[in-house]
Amino acid sequence: MEFPVKLPPPILEKAAALKILPEDIEERFVRGSGHGGQKINKTSSTVVLKHLPSGIEVRCQKHREQSKNRLSAYKLLILKIEERVRGAESERAKKIFKLKKQKQKRSKRAKEKVLREKKARSEIKESRAKIHP
Repeated sequence: MEFPVKLPPPILEKAAALKILPEDIEERFVRGSGHGGQKINKTSSTVVLKHLPSGIEVRCQKHREQSKNRLSAYKLLILKIEERVRGAESERAKKIFKLKKQKQKRSKRAKEKVLREKKARSEIKESRAKIHP
């Protein structure tokens, strides 16, 4: 099982675990769109990959070079397939969940608990203060 690009070992392991075969991936090179002007409009550096069994398609135009876009597209495709197969257990889903959890505001009860603990701590410190005559 040899992919047309040199993928890092962790990504190759994921592909093997998910039984993703290079023959199941259709690869196209198209012209990009958006910022970049003449360079983007004239070169086919954007990579479009389609995993035929699942129908998942990714398009990568992050870099100016086709080779770098190709590598990024394969990584992205494998991660997307993993996300579809494993759902909430995939690495990508776990990262997204962690970020959402970190950005989430504390509940009223949690805030009250933190404030109670702070108040108790301040009273302990207050009791240590020296008494001046």
